[in-house]
Amino acid sequence: MAMNVGSGSGEQEVMVDINTTPLIDVMLVLLIMLIITIPIQTHAVKLDMPTGNPPAASTPPVVIDIDVDFDGTITWNGQLVRDRQELEYRLKTEAADPVDQPEVHVRPNKLATYKYVAAVMASAQRLGVNKIGIVGNEQFMN
Repeated sequence: MAMNVGSGSGEQEVMVDINTTPLIDVMLVLLIMLIITIPIQTHAVKLDMPTGNPPAASTPPVVIDIDVDFDGTITWNGQLVRDRQELEYRLKTEAADPVDQPEVHVRPNKLATYKYVAAVMASAQRLGVNKIGIVGNEQFMN
């Protein structure tokens, strides 16, 4: 009635598997510490907002309509502009008063090439026109 415990050679078996339970516990503690130490991010933008109501505009702004046709023909408030020098002269006279500049609305034809429209806008920018915009973009939606 003998009992055989262990291997017959007298050596103990080495445990090859690592005990991961303590490692998981350490990882969870570190994760909780990280979550606690991260500051709460505020997504607020600090702005200095004006107080009171702004004064109402006494007169509506002056608007200059510049139409650019498909062949490069330019009209200024319905009047034909003969050449680029005349356009630049008119833009220069309008840009001379920096306080009360009129709004320049460029309205290109749907078939106008980019170079004609870009030339008008480049001239306006170079001569100091600050209030310029492109009008009639809805025609390019389709």
